Amino acid sequence: MKVLSLAYAGNIEWFCHLLGGDCIIDLHEHYHKQSYRSRCLIMTANGVVPLSVQVARPDNWPKTAMRNVRLDYSKRWQHQHWTSIVSAYRNSPYFDHYAGALEPFYHRRFDFLADLDAALLDALLTALGSDLKPRYSERYIDTDEVHLHAGERVEDLRYSRSTAPTYDPHFAPQEYYQVFSDRQPFAPNLSVVDLLMCEGPGAMEILRQSHR
Repeated sequence: MKVLSLAYAGNIEWFCHLLGGDCIIDLHEHYHKQSYRSRCLIMTANGVVPLSVQVARPDNWPKTAMRNVRLDYSKRWQHQHWTSIVSAYRNSPYFDHYAGALEPFYHRRFDFLADLDAALLDALLTALGSDLKPRYSERYIDTDEVHLHAGERVEDLRYSRSTAPTYDPHFAPQEYYQVFSDRQPFAPNLSVVDLLMCEGPGAMEILRQSHR
């Protein structure tokens, strides 16, 4: 079993793990700042750029469960994210096909980061043509406890992943067309949004090929 954190518009490696099966997403782990839980990477004319969701700082920071992290709308991060996505991908082959499914997430207000991430995940899985229903934990997952009582091998992928490419031995990123390939080198582990906008229906096959 693989234990994952929630991700904001998760990267290709994260989706490879999720779609590989036997995964559970831990909603009760401690939130980590500046990680893929609230940040994703996209390709722009100026290179790879992070999009960061603004969250409210709770009283018991940094020991706040991911499930309890609230969003902060004091700054217009939604507008900035959508403007950046449109600027980056409006000339991509599949922007018109997927923009309508993504844009509502940049106008609707969610109270909690986990709710935003989970709802966006469902939309991205649908766009990929997957009928997977993610499995979420009801409490914090102690991997040692699971192994001890269930005898199950547990791969903990919660804390080892940031927004930077940190490949595991089973991740073999496949190169695909990217919008600014005429001026930027290929970036192998961006948000799955980049893959969808550039490859459309072929995105799922690239995900399959990227995980040995």
